[in-house]
Amino acid sequence: MTETLTSHPNHNPAPITVQARRLEDKVILVTGASSGIGEAAARRFAAEGAAVVVGARRVNRLNDLVAELSEAGSDALAVPLDVTDEESVQRAIAQAVDRFGRLNGAFNSAGIFGTGQFLTDSDSASYREVLDVNLTGTYYSMKHEIPAIVAAGGGSIVNNSSVGGLIGLPGLSDYVAAKWGVIGMTKSAALEYAPANVRINAIAPGTTRTEMSAGQLSTAEGVAAAASMSPMNHIALPDDIARVALFLLSEESRWTTGTTIAADGGHHV
Repeated sequence: MTETLTSHPNHNPAPITVQARRLEDKVILVTGASSGIGEAAARRFAAEGAAVVVGARRVNRLNDLVAELSEAGSDALAVPLDVTDEESVQRAIAQAVDRFGRLNGAFNSAGIFGTGQFLTDSDSASYREVLDVNLTGTYYSMKHEIPAIVAAGGGSIVNNSSVGGLIGLPGLSDYVAAKWGVIGMTKSAALEYAPANVRINAIAPGTTRTEMSAGQLSTAEGVAAAASMSPMNHIALPDDIARVALFLLSEESRWTTGTTIAADGGHHV
């Protein structure tokens, strides 16, 4: 049957409305929230109206963050969370649902950097650790976030990959393998759960001013070298990445799933 222009609801959209806070009444879990991109994301999401559940291993930092957000009028909960421990992930999500009654979305930001060694020089245990945190940790997170989000009627998940998930980086085969894996897993999961109204996307940050890049950015030469990798000649702030995650969690990206947005100033181009 040929569809007529007026028969499809998208051809007769509702009037455009602007919502001042894009995550109003949403409950969002952020992993790796004790520093860097995860911490910035928790602040950004709270400012946009979300109740934020912040998870990481460094609970003292989470408590400080929750106190800050609560003082600003946001609803926040700190949960101990080790993404390499599946039971820890399950407990964190159960605490979120117990406190707020639902889970509407998640930003899986927990991660560690690679060993910095060429493949044949790398230590096998360290290699496995990088994959455990960055790839298996994302798997555990999605495995238990998705049922909670489905139970809430649907929502959005954003996985933190890297520019290293789009290109090769010498000395970082462990990190690159994990971050390419995150993008592949994101695509497959997006196809599996789109019918359940769960959108799943990834972001691929370039060098960002976080603890992870502190060594690289400890000298003027290091800063200049890192900035020169981007045609924009700039090193991102954590909030620059959080803004992209916000878009993917919000209704502004309601027709977007299974994609990866590079937030790297053009490094991968």
